Amino acid sequence: MNVSDNLHILAAGYAQHRKPYFSSDVGGLEHYLIRIQTEGRSRARCDGRLVNVEAGDLLIFPPGEPYELRIEAFENKQGDHTLFSGDYYILLRGKWMDEWWKQRKRPNKIRVPLSEGFVGIFRQITLEQQRISNPSPEIAEYYLRILCLDIDRQLQELPVPTPRTYLAYQIKQYIEENASAAFKLEDVAAHVGISVSRAVHLFKAAFGTSIMQHTLEVRLNMARERVIFSPLSLEHIAESSGFPSYNYFHKVFRSRFGMSPKQFRLANRENINS
Repeated sequence: MNVSDNLHILAAGYAQHRKPYFSSDVGGLEHYLIRIQTEGRSRARCDGRLVNVEAGDLLIFPPGEPYELRIEAFENKQGDHTLFSGDYYILLRGKWMDEWWKQRKRPNKIRVPLSEGFVGIFRQITLEQQRISNPSPEIAEYYLRILCLDIDRQLQELPVPTPRTYLAYQIKQYIEENASAAFKLEDVAAHVGISVSRAVHLFKAAFGTSIMQHTLEVRLNMARERVIFSPLSLEHIAESSGFPSYNYFHKVFRSRFGMSPKQFRLANRENINS
């Protein structure tokens, strides 16, 4: 049986909003929606409550479930009001999705790492859907299956709550929510009410990396998406992704991705348009 007989991707893409946006379907969607917030902030109605959706929050809604999304200005850490949201989205339906959804209870909002591998699946599905001539549509559908299986793995790997892991994940959430702004280790530790040394130790024990190294990875992944998909200047991208200077951004970006931000933008846009 062809994969397409069981799974059909209706649309996939990357969306940016710099103006207020509102979408509501009280009667429920006619399809499944999988959406990952990659930057900025939005709000969505989950389990009957309107909640904040930050970078790293994954939304999943099945057909028939009421859906509401709001993108509006919010107050950042500096006390300024800003309005910006970036996300990947996939609209889909099919028997395979129906069976996957029935296998276990899943919340509408799941916290996931904005890792290269996880976000990369969304990107690959988007690129496949954008192909003008695509003799192999099943490629995107196999990526979609991998995405769903990875979502379940993320759910299974959520740590058993303990005081230590809870604080470590609170630190991680703080980093991912505030990576676009400048902060110090003292700010992170104060957020969870512990000393800097204890915060550093707990985070390293839980995730095997340092607080500042994880912050750098989050900022690089944030900048990477903007380099590829946004029209912003590279200097603006560096600043809005939390880097103290463009020279430092250029240095760490080249070290991480093997080419300068400008070269990376040109190379990826050629791939998108090919």
